Amino acid sequence: MDFQEMFKLQYTLDKRIEKEHGLTGQDLFNDKMLALLVEVGELANETRCFKFWSDKPASPRDVILEEFVDGVHFILSLGIVLGYNQDFEIPAPTNEKRNGSPTEKFLEVFDAASQLLKTRNREDYMKLFSVFLELGMILGFTSEDIFQAYTKKNEINHQRQDEGY
Repeated sequence: MDFQEMFKLQYTLDKRIEKEHGLTGQDLFNDKMLALLVEVGELANETRCFKFWSDKPASPRDVILEEFVDGVHFILSLGIVLGYNQDFEIPAPTNEKRNGSPTEKFLEVFDAASQLLKTRNREDYMKLFSVFLELGMILGFTSEDIFQAYTKKNEINHQRQDEGY
């Protein structure tokens, strides 16, 4: 996965949104963190992994992938705010990390986000990103799936700005 390209695309989108919405220079960390948590909740809802009381199946794979990359957008954006987007590389998840319960991994993501909210440090940012990518692998997404879906959604997000979203 080309993290530097993703950070570059995200930076361009973020700066555009900040400029067009009069947000330049504002601290948007908390807003972006809340947006991430909402997106993770939406992702969990689409997977239905925690809905033990329901027989309804998960949403189609493409819907789940799009929700997943919405989360990637906000994690990248948080990294840019914190200045952690330089020389960035996360090791690929191990097979051990690719297995397990999606519900447990969602809870790990929420926990890692909560920790980053408190500390804003690089180690906790890396942990959040890593755990989120592990969740993606558990959901069946490859690095290539994630990168392609991210770039496609980034284009859609620019189009939405063009249309006054």
